[in-house]
Amino acid sequence: MPEGPEIRRAADRIEKQVGGRVVEHAWFAFEALQAEADSLIDVRIDAVETRGKAMLIRFANNRALYSHNQLYGVWKLHPAHEEPQTNRSLRVRLVAEGRAASLYSASDIALLDADALDEHPFLARLGPDLLSQHVSAEQIQERLEDPRFRRRSLGALLLDQSLVAGLGNYLRSEILFLARLNPRQRPADLFDEKRKALAQIILETTWQAYRQAGVTNREAWIAQAKAAGETRRQWRFCVFERAGLSCHRCNDVIERQMVGSRRLYWCPRCQPVN
Repeated sequence: MPEGPEIRRAADRIEKQVGGRVVEHAWFAFEALQAEADSLIDVRIDAVETRGKAMLIRFANNRALYSHNQLYGVWKLHPAHEEPQTNRSLRVRLVAEGRAASLYSASDIALLDADALDEHPFLARLGPDLLSQHVSAEQIQERLEDPRFRRRSLGALLLDQSLVAGLGNYLRSEILFLARLNPRQRPADLFDEKRKALAQIILETTWQAYRQAGVTNREAWIAQAKAAGETRRQWRFCVFERAGLSCHRCNDVIERQMVGSRRLYWCPRCQPVN
């Protein structure tokens, strides 16, 4: 499933396609939404934001289109007079001044009043979005120290969208490695300076993944990995997808383990329990 940086990049593309433009046509596959399609006609699209792995298209009439791609949803951008080549099922189409944004295969879609977003069942559970809501490292540190989160293992906590929204499987592995933390450690186990450093790494790694299209590795390590013949799938990461390969930092062997049903990659030497 795409993580926060990938959804934010998709939101940027949609905003470039139709943002600031006036809706000429709106179509929804679901009957309840189709009944509201006319409320968007002649209304400007103000912004496209993310809330973790969900997206919000905001309209000038205080409405917001919520969508979550889940595993299979995808937005396609195209001229209004051209149909994309796809076998997927169309769910939403917005046409604004000759430009179209079409959502395929997704099923979690709603048209909401912007003032009531916090009442939506998914959105209400989310922590702040790192890429759309101007979150600081200090705010992340405060959340790590919150009683709801401070005694949970980091391996599980960093996937909990109520901590901060947008982190997923590859970001979790990368953040823990860069912070030199073991997935079994808890925020409560860390000194203040270590929690402060973790908060900064959470923020910086997420923004790097956004700005560099999913690359979270360091330039010097990328150069070494490329020289060794690694594929992009391997060199783009510090540890994720690198089980059996040498750690960039210490040359020990990267390991893979399952935390719940999700893969986690780590270096036993760089990330000891104590």
